[in-house]
Amino acid sequence: MIRRATPADAAAIAALWNPWIRDTAITFNAAEKSPAEVAKMIADRDAAGHATFVAEGPDLLGFATYAQFRGGVGYATCMEHSVILSPAARGKGTGRALMAALEDHARRAGAHQLIAGVSAENPDGIAFHNRMGFAEIARIREAGRKFGRFIDLVLMQKFL
Repeated sequence: MIRRATPADAAAIAALWNPWIRDTAITFNAAEKSPAEVAKMIADRDAAGHATFVAEGPDLLGFATYAQFRGGVGYATCMEHSVILSPAARGKGTGRALMAALEDHARRAGAHQLIAGVSAENPDGIAFHNRMGFAEIARIREAGRKFGRFIDLVLMQKFL
């Protein structure tokens, strides 16, 4: 089931997100998220007219969220998103369902496009976005640094 996230989902989202932050290079962030930080993110995005969605089974299967790509009114219709799945949910349509809900919300909220910033060390994420209709528009060489090495950032775009 896909539904809008609330701050009450923050602990489960943080528990799902933190192993990806701590153990992989699919995100360049090295600081784990506290439930309070996740609750604030959800509330801030809701207040700005953006959204966070969760996929539930017996447990949290994944989440997707979006917000404005860059600050300022000139970027008001350009959004950046994140989608994170539990390992058990990968390849089962959960990411596709989350992205469909996110894209529908963003479109209704007036977004013109979504941007995905995907670690070049995440070929599954690049392939997923390709299947979802995103196109690679740029590769920023050595944009991130994690685990003692530089990592390229792949920017992907989809017009809504």
